Amino acid sequence: MNFLYRADSHFNMANMFTFGNLTSGLIAMFLTTQENYFWAIGFLWLGGFFDIFDGKMARKHALSNEFGIQLDSYADFLSFVLTPIFIIFVAIIQPSESSVVFVAGSMISIYYIISGLRRLIHFNINAEEGEIDDYFTGVPTPMGAIILLFVFLGGMYVFPAFVAVILIGIVGWLLNSNVKVKHL
Repeated sequence: MNFLYRADSHFNMANMFTFGNLTSGLIAMFLTTQENYFWAIGFLWLGGFFDIFDGKMARKHALSNEFGIQLDSYADFLSFVLTPIFIIFVAIIQPSESSVVFVAGSMISIYYIISGLRRLIHFNINAEEGEIDDYFTGVPTPMGAIILLFVFLGGMYVFPAFVAVILIGIVGWLLNSNVKVKHL
């Protein structure tokens, strides 16, 4: 079990938490295909739990390395970029009676995915092993996912699908904006 606390191990404790995030995102995607949105969102929250603790474990036990930085971004892309958009698309945009909402929703969903991917790539290019800034520039992808969960709830129970599409576009813009967000 020594490998769990070695920075050079791809299966160290921090990366195991990241694999938990990745697995949670995959399960959430599967549950979405079954239209089981309650549990899909529950697994997104579980992925968020893993995401919080992978970084804390990496810093506490000096496990941060280039592999972990890349793995974390891949897991974040799946869990906090692709999965929330997939949930909203399947639950709100696709069932819409309006072809305008469907086309605009498809385009804005792609915009959000590209924005999230760009943000994560930019983060990786500028990341230093073990270092952490006080503020993020732009909304981090896990926070974007939380906002999109509220968009999902609003789109399901409060406002029409076209409002959800507009809000997705705004959140996508915020991912790469100059808004400063305090690091927790």
